Amino acid sequence: MGAHASNTKRIWQVFIYLSLLTIIEVALGIFKPDFLFVTQFLGTSLLNWIFILMTIWKAYYIMWAFMHLEGEKSSFRWSIAAPMAFLIAYLACLILIEGDYVHEVFKTSSIRWIF
Repeated sequence: MGAHASNTKRIWQVFIYLSLLTIIEVALGIFKPDFLFVTQFLGTSLLNWIFILMTIWKAYYIMWAFMHLEGEKSSFRWSIAAPMAFLIAYLACLILIEGDYVHEVFKTSSIRWIF
């Protein structure tokens, strides 16, 4: 019988990696660089797209590390990760489109903006 290997080093690596990504997201959210915040791409700012892509990347990395996908075949990994990435991106696009519509309605109509 083989001895059970400790995963303490791997857990710390994942923790540090996800912490760095989160710190970058928080820093971008606090400082909002003008060149990212003002520049529009597909109806929203580049900063929003960075947040969306980093969130998808973090979700994939969590699946990679904690669902032990790193040891699986590539086709199996993609069968899990691709639908997740597509559905998150699709949901984000729908929310951004709907949010922009609601903003335009309140900005240009006689309905009072109360929030």
